[in-house]
Amino acid sequence: MTPDDDRAQRRWMAITGVRLGGMAGAVFGLVLAARADDLLPKLLGIAILLSALAVMAIVPASLAHRWRSRPE
Repeated sequence: MTPDDDRAQRRWMAITGVRLGGMAGAVFGLVLAARADDLLPKLLGIAILLSALAVMAIVPASLAHRWRSRPE
């Protein structure tokens, strides 16, 4: 495996890790909002859910843009 392949694999793993972390946060926020009896924990769960969805949408795209290969 060449050093470029190794770097590409590490970057792919980082992007996948961010997506999985965002998904775990979204599930946590959903569970917190669904099981909460009071208003404050429900709002906290919804805020966690929305921020995790934003992380899943924005961070992998920005990393891919930042790490894009330069045209030859």
